[in-house]
Amino acid sequence: MSGPSLLEPPGKEARAAFREGFGQRFIVTVDTEEEFDWDAPLDREKHSLVTVPALRQFQQFCEDFGVIPTYLIDYPVACSPEAPAAIGDAVANGRADVGVQLHPWVSPPFEEEVTEFNSYAGNLPFELERAKFHTLRDRIEQAFGTAPRIYRAGRYGLGPRTGEILRECGIAIDTSVRARFDYSGAGGPNYRDHPLHPYWADAGRSLLELPLTTVYWGPLRQMGNVIYPHLWRAPSMRGVLARAGLLERIALTPEGITAEEALRGVDIAIDEGLPVLVFSFHSPSLAPGHTPYVRGEADLEALYAWWRTLFAHLERRGVKPTSVSDILSSVELASSHEPS
Repeated sequence: MSGPSLLEPPGKEARAAFREGFGQRFIVTVDTEEEFDWDAPLDREKHSLVTVPALRQFQQFCEDFGVIPTYLIDYPVACSPEAPAAIGDAVANGRADVGVQLHPWVSPPFEEEVTEFNSYAGNLPFELERAKFHTLRDRIEQAFGTAPRIYRAGRYGLGPRTGEILRECGIAIDTSVRARFDYSGAGGPNYRDHPLHPYWADAGRSLLELPLTTVYWGPLRQMGNVIYPHLWRAPSMRGVLARAGLLERIALTPEGITAEEALRGVDIAIDEGLPVLVFSFHSPSLAPGHTPYVRGEADLEALYAWWRTLFAHLERRGVKPTSVSDILSSVELASSHEPS
């Protein structure tokens, strides 16, 4: 059975509940991928994996704060022996989680043309999306000795039948929905109307959607979803509104978001009662020169400083780190007592 599409905003009845005492928590997700030129057309061959060993330092950094990071791994990384060397022990001992991230242009089987439209895996023919997912999932399990239970589509590219594939492969959490963002102009999904709160993506409550956290800040934030879609023709107006303190869209990421902005975003998410705050960034930012956000050593130091600032603030606000297994055990316990 296909069930509802992950592309459709859910009804209020799909909202997930958590066990009493769960409170508010946060999870750090890492889009763990190859390095490539973000300004060049996508290419199956033009990439490298030199930043994979840097995962070891980030893992140790997280452990120092009691944080269990979730590494969402794509095919080139899954095939690199450097990945299990860097984080395999942490995964085996529950200090890190691994999940699936599908970049279709570098994931076999290679049957499609490499285009921007096809870079969203959900745009591919169903059987090809399915074959790529199976190949990647199996490769990750082989590399790390554990079956992944969480998924993020590369470029947030869910499709109308992605949920079928995830349920078939034992994936319990999808975290591809980037609420408050619309990628339809490039052929991708539109998540503008999706909620931030975790929700069940199927009637059988076997697949939990854990949207990435993005909030609006400022006096106009209640109208953010009305105003932002009209600014694509004049993107400079976004900066004008933000500098004027009227409206700002804040994603919980160190990439392009200052610590000061992120702290405001965290406080809004907490005050709105969001049970799980989902942070994200790209693993090539863990070494200088591979993303627009970390060009040199000073930028790398700033990235780690960003995380230190956010971790300290979350602790002060009483928001504890969580993990894939913790989320699943907590939400399953709560939902099992609700009427169907």
